[in-house]
Amino acid sequence: MANTQAVSDAEFDSEVRQSPTPVVVDFWAEWCGPCRQIGPSLEELAAEYEGRVKIVKVNVDENPESPAALGVRGIPALFLFKDGQVVSNKIGAAPKAALKAWIDESI
Repeated sequence: MANTQAVSDAEFDSEVRQSPTPVVVDFWAEWCGPCRQIGPSLEELAAEYEGRVKIVKVNVDENPESPAALGVRGIPALFLFKDGQVVSNKIGAAPKAALKAWIDESI
């Protein structure tokens, strides 16, 4: 079972901006090798942070509005939202330990 949650443009405000907990948004696409590379790490981190941080995935091919509004030019692009605002972002693939450290320092 997936620990991350797929979010569409229509759900972005309710699931991300209005979330009571911090949210990591992974902008990705099926054809993106580095995106698929970090997928398993994000699933594991979603389980580890359950109840404290929500990790969601936005497929940029199916949902172009949210990434465009945030100025996403390359993927994978990770954005951390806290209280409805972007507090940090990270572009490109990284090992699980680096992703965890980035989340920890941002929340």
